[in-house]
Parts: sequence; C-alpha cells; structure tokens
Amino acid sequence: MRIAVIGTGYVGLVVGACLAETGNDVVCADVDTRKIDALRENRIPIYEPGLDSLVIRNQGQQRLTFTTEVPAALGGAEVVFIAVGTPPDEDGSADLRHVLSVADTIGKHMTREMVIVTKSTVPVGTAERVQMAVARHAKHPFHMCSNPEFLKEGAAVDDFLKPDRVVLGVDTDHARSVMAELYSPFVRTGRPIIFMDIASAEMTKYAANAMLATRISFMNEIANLCERVGADVDLVRKGIGSDSRIGPSFLFPGPGYGGSCFPKDVKALARTATERGSPLAVLDAVECANERQKKRLFEKLQKALSGDVAGTHVAVWGLAFKPNTDDMREAPSLTLIDALLAANATVTAHDPAAMEETRRKIGNSIQYANSNYDALEGADALIVVTDWNEYRHPDFGRIKGTLRRPIVIDGRNLYNPAKMKALGFEYDSIGRHA
Repeated sequence: MRIAVIGTGYVGLVVGACLAETGNDVVCADVDTRKIDALRENRIPIYEPGLDSLVIRNQGQQRLTFTTEVPAALGGAEVVFIAVGTPPDEDGSADLRHVLSVADTIGKHMTREMVIVTKSTVPVGTAERVQMAVARHAKHPFHMCSNPEFLKEGAAVDDFLKPDRVVLGVDTDHARSVMAELYSPFVRTGRPIIFMDIASAEMTKYAANAMLATRISFMNEIANLCERVGADVDLVRKGIGSDSRIGPSFLFPGPGYGGSCFPKDVKALARTATERGSPLAVLDAVECANERQKKRLFEKLQKALSGDVAGTHVAVWGLAFKPNTDDMREAPSLTLIDALLAANATVTAHDPAAMEETRRKIGNSIQYANSNYDALEGADALIVVTDWNEYRHPDFGRIKGTLRRPIVIDGRNLYNPAKMKALGFEYDSIGRHA
C-alpha cells in the first residue's frame, strides 16, 4: 500500500518506519529541511530505542523515503496520515493551524481516492474541520479516519508493532476496509481493532491520557499524605494495585508527570469541556496537583539543608521526563533546576540521553557531567529525578565518598530507606519512611 505521512516528529517518524517495516511504500514529508536531510542520512532526531534500525533498514530497502515536498508525497497515496504538531495555545486548547494547513494542501494536491487519517492528538470535532478544509479543493473522493496513537516514549516502536489495541474512527465502509487491511499485520496475535465513530475515537485518546495522568497525580497526593501519617506508599501501592478493579499500572509516585502528551492533553480536554459547558473539575485538580508535585524535590532538599540552599552545589541524576527518551518537554527536572538556580545554588547534572536537549533548552546555566558519578564531584547533595536503569544499583560507597554531605533525595523511590539509613545517608524519598 502507498502511504504518505505528513510530519516527521515523534509520532510521524515512528508511524512511517513501522508501516514501512510491514512492506508498505511510505513517504514521510516535513517542511523542516534540516530534519529531512538528517533523516536521509539515517541520523535520527529523537532518542527512541529501535527506531534507528527501522529507518536504516527500510531506507536501504527503498520502502521508506523522506521529502520536503508535501504535494509530491501525496502523489498516488492511498492513505495519508496527518502527524504534525498540535501545541497548546495560550488558553490550553490545541493549536490546529498545522493540521488544517496540511488538510488544505491535501485537498489541492490529492491525485486519487484516499483515506485521510488524523494521527495527531486532536480535540473532538477536528476530523470534521479537516474534512471541510479538504473538501474545498478536492477533485477526488476521500474518506476520513481518526486513528489516535498510544505510543509510550521509550517503547514506541514496540507499542506500534505490538499494540494493545488499535482504535479507528471511520465514517465509511471504504475507510474501514482499507484501515483494517493496513493494520492487520500488527494484530495477528488477536489484539483487537476497535472500530467506532470518529468523535468517539478522538475522545478516546484524550480520555485515556487524562485517566493515566489522574492516576499519577492521585498516587502523588497519597504519597504526600503517607509522609504525614507515617504510612509507606510502596505498601499502599501494592495493596491497592492487587485489586483487579484498579490494577498495578501507573501507581508509582514521583516528581510529577511531564512529556509531550499528558500536560498538553489534560489542558486541552479541560478546555474542550469548559467550552462545551461540561467542565471537568477533576482534571483541574489533577493539573494543580502535578504542578505542586514538581516542587516537592526542591522542598525536600530545603528541609535536608535546614532551609539554607544558597551557595550549595547539587548533583542531579536524570533530566528527561522519563527514561529511554531525550524528551525534556514539561520535565520535572526543569522545575527543580529553576528553583535551585533561583535559590543561588549551582547544579551539575547527568542524563544518558537528554543532556544535549537540555542544553538546547536552558544553555549552560548548569554543568553537564560525562557520567553520573562525575556529577557528584563537589556536590552537597544528590537528587535522583529520572529512573534510568543505570541509576538503580549504584555504588553507594562511591556516592558517599564523593558527596560533601551524604544527602540523597530520591524522587523515584529507587533505593531502600532502611539500607540507606544503615549506610549513613541522610535519605528522603516520596511517601516512605526509614
């Protein structure tokens, strides 16, 4: 099948590479010349395990090509995926300018009957707006589809190749047939393709992300309460997670959620709800709780230093909002670093993947270490922000011997409180006690 993917960001690039892997002829288009030039040379602009080998292999087999000419990419395409960015507007709503601009281009340059798929995360009603934008110029029949992505950063390739489910909102039998054929290689093990109307598919994406964000904020609030009442959030998490009605996923407390999806999607869904006269008070609370949680690591450091943060030097392990990605969007580390710098502390940070992206965002306002242990040199405290595997079982003797003071603030509950106390650390974590 000939596929066009418009947008080579995180979603578009994964979609294009994975569809090419199953034998489709895929053209990925983007107006960013530097990005396309890099991709043609197999230089991947994002850190995502397994993606580089897919791009290299499928470019080599000429199943995957990259272009800056969007009209050319549309030539002969049976299915076109719109995967451009939908950044939050100032009022929290999704900015659809790029989506609608692509729709206008599709209408002007389509050369045959096609299925137009909104893959970007878009509010309910967007497919209808895309349909109207295409129809103003279209000279061929077309069919709309909403196909929300459920790709976890750090596991996106596996999520696409082996999905829990595929959600497809369609408005015609033709779209249903074409999309069922396209996705059939990915659901051979029996995972479902769930067909529904387009509005329901658009809502499903937002509802899923809002539910997950709610679980995170809820557990963070419970963890904070556990600290006040002397309970252990790890035990509470296991106790409630064993309930089949709840389950164990997304019950780990931490420094707050970040990334490209949850913050943006919670805001956009809340905005849609308010505009439609059905405000979601629970999501307002989720967002407020998350913003409070991002300040907790700095507050814990203040407590450990008796309020005297000025003049201290702090080591930070982890910058990306989660492991196995270099994504710094809405990362809790940025809130922590801002607070430390505002308090006249200095910072040395380490991250296996995100240091260049951090430098791009905040420059050299902090120091960057070649290894996690190098970050400890001259530091008065260590704060663990991201749960990369290499931070899980460190040399505690080396940590203690390098830090000026044996202060460890563990934002991911990686270490055993009793062990840390026995080793002589001043240790604090999220929702637990020694």
